[in-house]
Amino acid sequence: MDGVKILDTENNEIYEIKGKTVVNATGVFADSIIQMDHPETKKTIVPSQGVHIILDRKFLQGDAAIMIPKTPDGRVLFAVPWHDKVVVGTTDTLMDEISLEPRALPEEIDFILDTASEYLVYPPKRSDVRSVFAGLRPLAAPEEEGEKTKEISRSHKITISATGLLTITGGKWTTYRKMGEDVIEKAILIGGLEEAPSVTANMPIHGYVKSFDETDPLNYYGSDRDKIKSLSLKDKSMADVLVEGFPYTKAEVVWAVREEMARTVEDFLARRSRFLLLDARNSMKAAPAVAKIIAEELGFRRRWIREQIENYTALAKGYILE
Repeated sequence: MDGVKILDTENNEIYEIKGKTVVNATGVFADSIIQMDHPETKKTIVPSQGVHIILDRKFLQGDAAIMIPKTPDGRVLFAVPWHDKVVVGTTDTLMDEISLEPRALPEEIDFILDTASEYLVYPPKRSDVRSVFAGLRPLAAPEEEGEKTKEISRSHKITISATGLLTITGGKWTTYRKMGEDVIEKAILIGGLEEAPSVTANMPIHGYVKSFDETDPLNYYGSDRDKIKSLSLKDKSMADVLVEGFPYTKAEVVWAVREEMARTVEDFLARRSRFLLLDARNSMKAAPAVAKIIAEELGFRRRWIREQIENYTALAKGYILE
């Protein structure tokens, strides 16, 4: 195997990319890639859903996180200060279907709220939830069927097909470096690549600063913070916030387009910033302004603005508890 064909969803064109090694690191979608290579391959992934909710900081006062080491079903629940909110989770639900936009099940929400109410300052209600989001863990399928998700190993597994497709499944956030190291070692072997010592263990990533002001809403930009502020110095309107009561500014949208490859409203509100995850309902109010700024930067037409607002609104509604 020496490459892949990809579809550019913006212009609907197909491109072919060549390489010495192809790595399938597509999470819960790994099986669909494997079956392109070998249709008869049995399932390698067990998708497990994890759900988180976002609450106001009043529910967890102070800067410390809390962890409930054993919930009624034997799992772990945590509440962690995040930006000016609190993220509470998680669940571990075996799923039969996979989706690009997984949705929390009613029983998962009830479990988090009921359990968290015993430990937070105030018992949270559904109306207190600012946003709810779900993700799917690509657990490596066990040898024996019928195991519960909490009994399935979180260790990662690497397989190599007869054609040389390298697939990684399983794993978890805390072992990501080991996962990457193991994949690269196999890729070097398969592709006949030149070996070299790793230099990333202690390498500062882009944006690194030794210290930052936690009260500055731009602190998470690190060393790029002053560059964003300079946009507002050149044009004072750039300092205007997108939605009253929230820190996100027009300058951040411009920066995201020019320097961070943002192409859509979702790119900015869900990825370059965390507005969608922190307060889904209010993030929808920012969509028109964000769409207009991106359109001006990239030369898109009014129809694009209208479609972007509609698409983002539909997406954000899935993060709101009615």
